Amino acid sequence: MKIAKETKLTDLLDQYPWLKEEMSKINNKFKMLNTPMGKIMMGRATISEMSKKSGMDADAIIEKLRELIETHR
Repeated sequence: MKIAKETKLTDLLDQYPWLKEEMSKINNKFKMLNTPMGKIMMGRATISEMSKKSGMDADAIIEKLRELIETHR
């Protein structure tokens, strides 16, 4: 799967369901994905929006996601 700034988090999680638990390794703020509010926000979140919310560069998030996916294979 190609990961870009427009990639929706739900699309990533559909492809890699285990990723939800691993996201906190990228940024501690992603722990909120496991909360009721996080589940609501997840439906429309893109990598770009995750970048804004976390204060982390979108390209850095993409790179970390790729690393997690590679190490999980």
